[in-house]
Amino acid sequence: MSDKINFLYIMVDQARADFLGCYGNKNIKTPNIDALANRGAMFERLYVASPFCMPTRAAMMTGRMPSVNGARTNGTPLSLESRTFVSSLMEDGYDTALIGKCHLQNMTGLPRAYTPPSAEKCSKDADGYPDQPTRSPLTGEGYDNENSLLWREDPEHSVKTPYYGFQQVDLCTLHGDNVGAEYPRWLKNTELTGKNNSLDKGDITTPQAWRTALSEEEYPTAYIGRKTIEWLENQQSDDPFFLQCSFPDPHHPFTPPGKYWDMYDADDIELPESFDKGTSPILNHMREEFAAGIANRDSTLPYVVTKKEAREAIALTYGMITMIDDWIGKIIDTLQEQDLLDNTVIIFSSDHGDYMANHGIMLKGPLHYQGLIRIPFIWSEPKAKKETRFDQLCSAIDIGPSIMNRSNTPPYYGIQGRSLCGLIDGTTNKHREEVLIEDDREVIYLGFSEPQRVRTMITEQYRMTMTNPAGIYELFDLKNDPHELNNLWEEEGNEDLKNDMTKRMLELICEMQDWSPLPTGRA
Repeated sequence: MSDKINFLYIMVDQARADFLGCYGNKNIKTPNIDALANRGAMFERLYVASPFCMPTRAAMMTGRMPSVNGARTNGTPLSLESRTFVSSLMEDGYDTALIGKCHLQNMTGLPRAYTPPSAEKCSKDADGYPDQPTRSPLTGEGYDNENSLLWREDPEHSVKTPYYGFQQVDLCTLHGDNVGAEYPRWLKNTELTGKNNSLDKGDITTPQAWRTALSEEEYPTAYIGRKTIEWLENQQSDDPFFLQCSFPDPHHPFTPPGKYWDMYDADDIELPESFDKGTSPILNHMREEFAAGIANRDSTLPYVVTKKEAREAIALTYGMITMIDDWIGKIIDTLQEQDLLDNTVIIFSSDHGDYMANHGIMLKGPLHYQGLIRIPFIWSEPKAKKETRFDQLCSAIDIGPSIMNRSNTPPYYGIQGRSLCGLIDGTTNKHREEVLIEDDREVIYLGFSEPQRVRTMITEQYRMTMTNPAGIYELFDLKNDPHELNNLWEEEGNEDLKNDMTKRMLELICEMQDWSPLPTGRA
């Protein structure tokens, strides 16, 4: 493999693996993503490091687990002192750029969403917030780059670069047609955006959906696609590049524009096999709130849907994905026109998935079903001619080390991810025996009375999940029960299996602890 290869990393937000044609979906139109898979490496079992945006994106960037890199939950920024694979590429002579969503720092501008510890338990800072164990507060100067409120209020506000290794950043925040940061400054006609300015949506009733007044050419997906094309057309440097094109869709709200709004008929959508099936204390709580008419279905938290609502949300999501696919085709055409295609690795992935009506619920949460934690990952080498599918267990923390390996960029100490290049080039067929997923929840909801920590281990056959301190355990046989309906932990006669899985999880958690920082001397 050569020294100076370019990279185009296309990322989407909250997209399931099985919502792509190349992953077996017969109903959606994704010909350009499918074409990448048809001439590249497609990974069937690549799992998130966390099922939420900020922690899993930080894990991808650092190659380190959320509990290790510090960005362990939504709302906790990645320290500006963190090394990332992009910063390593930059230091190794790459031109680096990000167009679209980043989300390594807080972007809403809203206050913390949880109740801090009481005054009796710890000292407070000048703002009345608990003193942290280090004197790096992750707030203030340098940590407001993605703050949507500042982008709206201050016309001079911008990202301070290099930003976690990106030398150029054309930032987008938030989702749907509410995208902020650079996008509204380009759009200017912002009275067309948002629910209050939306068009008649007919008989669509699914929560968090509106028919945007934006045209297809004005929609954020088009903006990001066009800016990516412009960057490629204007690339004059002889240095190799790493360009990340990061779409905020198909994350809710569901607002595909123009023809993409009704491209798919909700009546034709097949519901998941698990719809309204299965049980757990968390599922039961959501179902009880829905039945009582007190469920909040207008937030980022998971909620129950009817069959009609589920079909509508899936159809609208398909439209959002197909629009992205159309722009991916245009971007790849540009690579060809600029004579860059034969020297560029094209990568496609999502940050995490979505329940999308699995078990009758939407969005994301502490239930680690496959639709949420398994993501698409495609690696297309230049001049590759055939599709290769890999079913080895892989983690999102493996993405950065793979890019560094392929570019011959030396890794920094403390990376926990493992390069996938050996699988891709055929020098090995082994990777991981288990994958760990970490999920720290500061928000108190879904029937809990205190924050919860969720840990999941995926093995070749099983998913084991522990929710603490609620004491909820799940054990699913993914081969014989792919829809995760039968919790083996609750059945008698599985003691040996439970003991073995518990031992493996403890060993895995120990393995994924941090070996850095290195000792500075002899004690």
